[in-house]
Amino acid sequence: MQSGQFDLIVVGAGMVGSVLACALVGKGLRLALLDAQPLAALPEPRSASGYDPRVSALSAASEQILRAVGAWQRIPAERLCAYRHMCVWDAEGTGEVRFDADALSEPRLGHIVENWQVQNALLARLQETDVSLLGESRVQGLVREDEGWRLNLDDGRQLRAPLVLGADGARSRLRDLAGFAMREWDYLHHAVVTTIELDQPHQDTAWQRFLPSGPLAYLPLPPRDGRHFCSIVWSLLPDAAERVMALNDQAFCLALTEALEGRLGAVKAADPRVCIPLRQRHAKRYVMPGLALLGDAAHSIHPLAGQGVNLGFLDAAQLADVLLAARERGEAIADLAVLERYERARMGNNLAVMAAMEGFERLFHADALPLRWLRNAGMQLFDRAPLLKARVMRQAMGLDGELPSLAR
Repeated sequence: MQSGQFDLIVVGAGMVGSVLACALVGKGLRLALLDAQPLAALPEPRSASGYDPRVSALSAASEQILRAVGAWQRIPAERLCAYRHMCVWDAEGTGEVRFDADALSEPRLGHIVENWQVQNALLARLQETDVSLLGESRVQGLVREDEGWRLNLDDGRQLRAPLVLGADGARSRLRDLAGFAMREWDYLHHAVVTTIELDQPHQDTAWQRFLPSGPLAYLPLPPRDGRHFCSIVWSLLPDAAERVMALNDQAFCLALTEALEGRLGAVKAADPRVCIPLRQRHAKRYVMPGLALLGDAAHSIHPLAGQGVNLGFLDAAQLADVLLAARERGEAIADLAVLERYERARMGNNLAVMAAMEGFERLFHADALPLRWLRNAGMQLFDRAPLLKARVMRQAMGLDGELPSLAR
């Protein structure tokens, strides 16, 4: 039976776990990164559009973090779609809010990027390092020992480390084995996700319309051969989602065109659809002695504004700051007092974003006439308040506030 001894083990080699591993490279730590999936480059999508439906709206802070760890530079420029504008409006009234990068004196509000491109860039960077990359490694057991933790893998191997970091997603196996308590609830909505081809250009704009059934987002993708594409996330009640999934392609494209009021012309074609139940989760604690959670393992939110992965990257950057600062001071990085610094720095921010997304989701589902009037009047007032809009956008982009060193 093989075994391995490390200073720390990161469980989960998705985008967040890989960023954390990259951030800790070259600091004299024996580091292992393991994942249940093979740690090999993901293949090009075989969809008609050539795009994968799983995309992220990366903030300026996320771009800076990826650049700092040496991954951003590896993402092909033709797969990056910078968006300079955002348009949000209410289907039940006249409220509309527009955001513009020029108003912030910034070149863009963010980028829409396929997750697999980010993942491959991070993996390419990690393959140049001395991080032990352990693919197809599934954690079956977690045992507390005198010197830290023992991970029992499904192939019989045992790994040991004083510190184990869980970045293995919303259904985290490590979180469950460790016994972290969770708060979670079902949104009673499903997200229909796919890539569409449009009749007209997306105008470098992220579009979001709040319908009575739930929000619909059009996220811009790079044009190709004179053709125009967007990734869509359509939040629907389960029965409505089932009906939308059952539509043939022509009927689905027509329904999408009508749902966005034809603002970008007709939807010409759509890739196969994916339907994802929406559920919010938040760990009551992010840390215990020798263990810490980050990313979706600690918190997963409504995809209303594409903030999930941005929060995860900030978690990773903050945790790296805390661990490296403690190491410089000669502290044991697995000590609870050290890990609690990370928890204090990130939990409040994550809860605030989650509460805001929950509030928006509830507000736009309210049918009462006074609330609909208040909602639309508020959006109109907000749109006419440039200083407030700029402050909100700078915060969302990660340009203001206390940020980890990798995000600055």
